[in-house]
Amino acid sequence: MSLATDDDVFTAQVEPLRGELTAHCYRMLGSVHDAEDLVQETYLRAWRSFHGFEARSSLRTWMYRIATNVCLTALESRQRRPLPTGLGQPASDPDHALDSRPETPWLEPLPDRVVWGQPSGSGRANGDPAATVLDRESVRLAFVAALQHLTPPQRAVLILRDVLAWHADEVADLLGMSVGAANSSLQRARAAMARLDPEQSTRPVSDEHAKQLLADYVAAFEAYDVNRIVSLLTADAVWEMPPFTGWYAGAAAIGRLIEVNCPADRAGDQVMVPVSANGQAALALYMRGPDGRHHAFQIQVPTLTEQGVSHVVAFFELSLFERFGLPEVV
Repeated sequence: MSLATDDDVFTAQVEPLRGELTAHCYRMLGSVHDAEDLVQETYLRAWRSFHGFEARSSLRTWMYRIATNVCLTALESRQRRPLPTGLGQPASDPDHALDSRPETPWLEPLPDRVVWGQPSGSGRANGDPAATVLDRESVRLAFVAALQHLTPPQRAVLILRDVLAWHADEVADLLGMSVGAANSSLQRARAAMARLDPEQSTRPVSDEHAKQLLADYVAAFEAYDVNRIVSLLTADAVWEMPPFTGWYAGAAAIGRLIEVNCPADRAGDQVMVPVSANGQAALALYMRGPDGRHHAFQIQVPTLTEQGVSHVVAFFELSLFERFGLPEVV
């Protein structure tokens, strides 16, 4: 077989796995930038070893083994990626000055288009519905944020067992530990996740209600109607916005934060573009600049419930707009 033919066979068999491997690396690292780089490293290692692949396991399992090892190696020299709520500090006063720490490696959102390709007109990605439900839950922002508090081996064990449904002996073999040790690590990881991810027990919001709530939320921002924004939040809503270290608890505090710090002055200063991130609806906010045009400002990932918007993470990393396939100016 020629080298060209080898390359063709390799590409045909592994390229369909790129999206799910990117999601896997994202869960481990909490960064779409890092995930894409590590998937490239995974493919390079796999290509170098492809001639020795003996099909003792499925190709998919083999690729996940390589990707997991690539991630664990990378995590040896990387810090965990938190959200402001994960720093261990109390809620902030909205009247106090904002503290920005751009040098901190913050958790990043995952554009759905990176994992599932371009979304359909309904806002949901194309693909098998059953797989879509599983995948969307497994990249939920709160879930990935909670994973970052686990040790790298615990992350790997929990993801491989609970997300990918690997057997205990498969996980133990990959991580070089006994089955007992792997099961013990899984129990500790599950206990930690139960504390760290309160959204996991939240009842899913109906599609109809979510659509209307999101439309009202967008309308309130674009009208710069702070009172309306506050009315759409749950009483105990949380707002955080890396790279700013503060986080804000309660609808009233969030409203005050917007009044004090938002550059908008009037209706029309803000434009929101719907996108999808972490398997859920998200919004790209553009702010009117001195030139009269609207410039990239932040990516918001809201959590929608039957009672209202319960949590918003507003990401101010402007390089994310490119990852979402968005222009810098609209």
